[in-house]
Amino acid sequence: MSQAGQSKVNQSKSLYIQVLVAIAIGIVLGHFWPAIAIQMEPLGTGFVKLVKMMIAPIIFITVVVGIGKLTDTTAVGRIGLKAIIYFEVLTTFAMLIGLAVGHIIAPGAGLNIDPATLDKSRVATYANASHSVSDFILNIIPDSIVGAFAKGDILPVLFFSLLFGVGLAGMGERGRNVVHFLDEAGTALFRVIGIIMKVAPLGAFGAMSFTIGRYGIGALAQLGFLMACFYITCVLFVFVVLSVVMRIAGLRLWPLIKYLREEFFIVLGTSSSEAALPSLMEKLERLGCNRPLVGLVVPLGYAFNLDGTSIYFTMAITFIAQALNIPLSWGDYALILGVLLLTSKGAAAITGGGFITLAATLATLNGKVPVAGIVLVLAIDRFMSEARAITNLFGNSVATVFVAWWEDELDLAQAKKVLAGEA
Repeated sequence: MSQAGQSKVNQSKSLYIQVLVAIAIGIVLGHFWPAIAIQMEPLGTGFVKLVKMMIAPIIFITVVVGIGKLTDTTAVGRIGLKAIIYFEVLTTFAMLIGLAVGHIIAPGAGLNIDPATLDKSRVATYANASHSVSDFILNIIPDSIVGAFAKGDILPVLFFSLLFGVGLAGMGERGRNVVHFLDEAGTALFRVIGIIMKVAPLGAFGAMSFTIGRYGIGALAQLGFLMACFYITCVLFVFVVLSVVMRIAGLRLWPLIKYLREEFFIVLGTSSSEAALPSLMEKLERLGCNRPLVGLVVPLGYAFNLDGTSIYFTMAITFIAQALNIPLSWGDYALILGVLLLTSKGAAAITGGGFITLAATLATLNGKVPVAGIVLVLAIDRFMSEARAITNLFGNSVATVFVAWWEDELDLAQAKKVLAGEA
């Protein structure tokens, strides 16, 4: 390995160790000095905002440059279709696992909560919010190009980027200068990301300090069983289901997890999978996945391939029903699954989207389970968000590798060398 390559590896190891230490310090500060820890919140919020600031331009440039370099623009539609098929299969499987675990282990059984005692005011915002399928589809189309970038929503930016990239590809030679300029601009943007990642330990420290200081650890003992079930289910999904998918693609999961350890700790500290999106795209490209494919599949996955969130939805609904002593039939389970297959898409793209989706799904059960029941999971949602985000991170990483393999756009030899630390 060259001296420059060795230096990069050392920097990577140093960063994830710093993030890990920062998380540990944040937990200690939050537990013993909660008043001080709560004041650290701006560090975590500031870091996430720094990364989100870069997401829209990076998606735009990566997608446009990738499509602009394609000689066959029909490949865009083919890749997108394969990605959507994969997302639907895996998220459905994740929901079924969540339903099965929630039904068999029954983490909410024995709580015996009276529905009349639920505080409806705490969930009024989510219960009254509109989150129909038509609204979701229309929101993909931005009101203006500038508005799409200003809001930073992934899907509107991706939609415009696809159109612009296809238009640029159709210009032939005249469009190559624009593609070259954007390609160079993309290199500069990833250098900016490198600078931002240097403060990742501060961001992880601030976010973890605030979480522990604000919510505490001891107060969560009553709902700890649900948290434990959810975490174990996510771990099993990653190491069983995603491991099988990686084997089909000719690779192993554990080396990929080690390769993405830096992103893992960033997501663990910030509870946001978006915080790792730019560096994740760069690493998947370095792994051997075709650049245009990475630029298309990863942003799509952040909206449609929410494996961890899918597990959370079905487990949360079964937990609420059990806690309120409301039996659910197989017909109810089928209805829940059918509704979630539609309403869960894009849940992470809007503030409070997860609770809005839960409220919308409970509302379809004809009042059998009160919408106000989501108040039961409000207290621990912040602590479950880490597992959701980490599962989503690995789910989208494996999805990109698999779609690249399916499309024959994965350099398998390069991937094996990178995962073995040889390149």
